[in-house]
Amino acid sequence: MQVFKVGSIFIPVTNLEQSVKWYEKNLGVKKIAEWREVMDKGVGFYFPNSQTQLSLVEVTDSQSTEFTIQGNKRNVYFNLIVEDIKKAYQHLQQNRVRVTELKDNGCIKSFEFFDLDENVFSVVSEEESSPFHEIQVRKLQQQ
Repeated sequence: MQVFKVGSIFIPVTNLEQSVKWYEKNLGVKKIAEWREVMDKGVGFYFPNSQTQLSLVEVTDSQSTEFTIQGNKRNVYFNLIVEDIKKAYQHLQQNRVRVTELKDNGCIKSFEFFDLDENVFSVVSEEESSPFHEIQVRKLQQQ
C-alpha cells in the first residue's frame, strides 16, 4: 500500500507581503520559495521542527480556515502542536495576536489564534497519556 503524509497546508491571505512577515514573526516559519504567476501568488515555508510545510496563497477575498459542525459550532481544518503551550500563548499575546482563552481539557490543553485575515488556528499541547500524543500514535503505527 502507498504511504501518504501531509506535505503542505495552504492558507488563503489577502495581503501576501504583510502575511509573510506576520507568519515569520509569530510562527517562526522559514521561507523556502515563492511563486508569482499570472493568477497565482504564494510563498512556501517550513517549520524548523516538522516535515509539514505551510504555504500562503494570495486571494482577493478572505476565506475561512474552519467549517461548521452544527448550528454555530465551528471547527478548524487542522491544529498546530506545541510542547509548551503557555510559552506559545505568551509569545502570541506579547506580539499582540488575538488569542482565545487557554483551555485545559485534562490531557489536552488548547487555544485558538487569528491571523491578519481572521483565519483561525488551533494550538494544542498533549500529555503523553493522550491517545493523540505522538508517542501513542507511533505505537499504533508500529503495530
